[in-house]
Amino acid sequence: MLCLAIPNRDRLDIAHVILDFNGTIATDGQLIPGVSTRIEALASQVTVHVITADTNATARDQLQGAPCTLKIIGADRQDQAKLEYAQSLGLESVLAIGNGSNDLLLLRQAALGICLIQREGAAIPSLQAADLVCVDINDALDLLLLPHRLTATLRN
Repeated sequence: MLCLAIPNRDRLDIAHVILDFNGTIATDGQLIPGVSTRIEALASQVTVHVITADTNATARDQLQGAPCTLKIIGADRQDQAKLEYAQSLGLESVLAIGNGSNDLLLLRQAALGICLIQREGAAIPSLQAADLVCVDINDALDLLLLPHRLTATLRN
């Protein structure tokens, strides 16, 4: 479990990290360099989940051997499917990272939501729903591995 004690905020006990695939941990269906090692490091503290519509049909191959749970969702109601998945885990224990419109509900309702603006950009409503914005997935994952960085950004 990742315990985040951020001044002037409720303590967060994160048991699950949910990652979007395309636009978040992958570009054009290819895993971004550095992501695998960070997922491996995180997996000793939390359960890592990747939930995706798998636009490029590469997620299974790209994540083969990675210590994470892969959930491929259908083309309809993707935002709701991602939210329902997180609800089944307990939203209060979920940290979510995504960039697309289909991540909006998840980013808004997770205990902590991080929106990424990388090569695919980010949907403005998802950006506004997040607690934090990063421009690189490795930086976002490092926030979890080095939580004092989160404290410096989110304290008040």
